[in-house]
Order: sequence, then structure tokens, then C-alpha cells
Amino acid sequence: MTPEDFEGKNLVELLDMLEPVPEPAAISMWPQTQGWLFLLLVVGLLALWGWLKWRDHHRANAYRRAALVALNDAGDDPVRIAEILRRTAVIGFSREAVAGLAGQDWLRFLDRNCAQGGFDSDLGRKMIAAPYQSGATEEVPGLQALAKVWVKSHQAEGAA
Repeated sequence: MTPEDFEGKNLVELLDMLEPVPEPAAISMWPQTQGWLFLLLVVGLLALWGWLKWRDHHRANAYRRAALVALNDAGDDPVRIAEILRRTAVIGFSREAVAGLAGQDWLRFLDRNCAQGGFDSDLGRKMIAAPYQSGATEEVPGLQALAKVWVKSHQAEGAA
């Protein structure tokens, strides 16, 4: 540009003649080194492994959640609670270990696999006698709470 190009122009016209400042090149957000890619891969694999372990644990304990829902519906009815405990034990343990148990052996099995114990008591005896009573069975207060403790705390066969 020559000095004649600037003559007779006001400030706004002179500013319009300015060239804009060039924009810098865009900065890439992609990692520039392979170490970051390796770290991203390792973290992704660890997250996948953790999710798979959680899913397996969640599926393995589905029978416990179903038993707790059934216990909530059963109230303190000893006949229904005995049935729920038997079904839960057959799922958590082998059929051979559970199916043949009756009476005191069944109550001792429940106590052995419970964090709190308490089945080999008056509560347990009322539970195993209830199906054989004629007429309506009376509720056994505290039996539902004890059964819930057993369902939550028993260590199923094969569980680590």
C-alpha cells in the first residue's frame, strides 16, 4: 500500500482496510502419545471387568431378592415362611444337601448357615409344626425378621 491509499480517509475507513488477525490452527484433543491410549484402554477394560463382576453378583443373588419380596408378602405366617426358606435353601445349596432335612435337622441347618442363629428355638419349632396343625395357623411374631436375616446372610454353596 502506498501513502496515497490513506489520504482522505477517515478512521472508520482506515480500520476497514486492516487485515484480520489469522486464527491459529485448531488444537487436537486426541492424545499425542501412545501411553495415553494404552491408559485409556486399560481403564476401559477395568470398567468392563467391574461391570461384568457386578452383573454376575447381581444375577447370582436374584433368588435372595425374590425370597425377600415373598417374605414381605408372607407376614408372620409360619407355613408360608417355611416354604419360602425351603425354596431359597434348595436354590442356594444343592438339592441333596437340603431336600432330605426335616425337623430338628432342618433347624440346625438353618442355624449353621445364619449369621444370627435362632431357628433351633421356640420360633423354629413353631415353624416346623405349623403345616401339621389343623385349622388356621397362628402367626409367629419375629419369625419373618429371623427368616430375612437368614436369606440375607447365608453363604450359598460355591460362593466365595
